Amino acid sequence: MTDPVFGPAPAAADDPELVQLLTPEGERVHHAEFDLDFSADQLRGFYRDMTLVRRLDIEATALQRHGELGLWAQLLGQEAAQIGAGRALAPQDFVFPTYREHGVAWCRGVDPVRLLSLFRGVGHGDWDPNEHNFALYTIVIGAQTLHATGYAMGVQRDGAVGTGDPTRDTAVVAHFGDGASSQGDVNEAFVFAASYNAPVVFFCQNNQWAISEPFERQSRIPLYRRAHGFGFPGVRVDGNDVLATYAVTQAALQRARDGQGPTFVEAYTYRMGAHTTTDDPTRYRLSEDVEHWKLKDPIARVEVYLRRNGLVDDEFLAEVANEADELGERMRRECHELPDPTPTGIFDLVYAEKPAELAAQQASYEAYLASFSDEAEEVSA
Repeated sequence: MTDPVFGPAPAAADDPELVQLLTPEGERVHHAEFDLDFSADQLRGFYRDMTLVRRLDIEATALQRHGELGLWAQLLGQEAAQIGAGRALAPQDFVFPTYREHGVAWCRGVDPVRLLSLFRGVGHGDWDPNEHNFALYTIVIGAQTLHATGYAMGVQRDGAVGTGDPTRDTAVVAHFGDGASSQGDVNEAFVFAASYNAPVVFFCQNNQWAISEPFERQSRIPLYRRAHGFGFPGVRVDGNDVLATYAVTQAALQRARDGQGPTFVEAYTYRMGAHTTTDDPTRYRLSEDVEHWKLKDPIARVEVYLRRNGLVDDEFLAEVANEADELGERMRRECHELPDPTPTGIFDLVYAEKPAELAAQQASYEAYLASFSDEAEEVSA
């Protein structure tokens, strides 16, 4: 069966096709199925987004190293995959992230300091998913794919697919990594999405390392080919190419909105940093590999293209750099200003209407806490 956009499933012996529109050297190339014209403003916007998101990531990593965050999941090297996917979204589309989609969060208007509150341990992720159409971060590996598929099935039943109204038709995106693709939840999500023709895009950032496990030990075939076994199309895109990632994701999202069902997008990229700040990647991978991928830097290739074609000048680049500095300074300042949660606050976040049993537990705990104040007063007296 041949899909009108993504084409037939390749034979097992074929080399995987990598959709690319901008080479690592900054050369614009074209693709028969996924070619778009980009305005100068779009290209400059991609550069700005990736630069600021990289600064966000670097700043958060530094905050963790200084003891201000308990943990941070880096995205260094994956900026193009996230910005390309994030900017392809329509306002009504809904995103289910992992714990690393800081760039997609940026595109959905989530304040970076909101992300810091989660990793600082003073909140559970305190942005409003309905305001941003961006769900809370999911720590359980792969669980968000089931959430996304269920939400997409709900979108179908609400009649928000295939109506032809570009402001109503809705797609859902599930982000996950190559390691999560080995989880049962992910494969179950594929089954349900295919069975119900759900309007969901499975966006896998294959950064080639499931913590310390290389991709070669996870799958004998390219990940995007797994989709064909479940009955829907898959495509592999250069995840360090923001133009190609945008074009492929846009096509997959529109396919979902039109009622044509799920798509698997494999963004082939590389994790330049550690899995999280508790990880030491030097224990399991070669520095030569990291150096090789530095030559494919997603931001550098866009800058080269912009400069070569006279689309930016030094003044524009300096403005973006200054904006990045301001973002970093604000993140440091507002991270320190984040208030600690109250001991009893968790009781207010369980139910919309607090049941009597829970209210009694809260009162009991408040009395317990108050007893320490009474003891302190007796000692001081």
